[in-house]
Amino acid sequence: MKTIVTIEGMCCERCAKRAENALSVVKGVVNCDVKFKKNTAVIRSREAVSEEEIKKVVSDAGFTVTAIEVK
Repeated sequence: MKTIVTIEGMCCERCAKRAENALSVVKGVVNCDVKFKKNTAVIRSREAVSEEEIKKVVSDAGFTVTAIEVK
């Protein structure tokens, strides 16, 4: 599965790495690629991941989720 998360508040590569590290611990996440210039994270997983858990870990990292799209 592919989940695209729009994240507000990232301003540099360090911010993107912090968000990526936070998202990588979400249950079911196999791979995560965060691009701060696009304000997005692309999560790849074998099963559906919890949107609530995504929002929580991103918030705990200091950022805000504005949209989640599952493809």
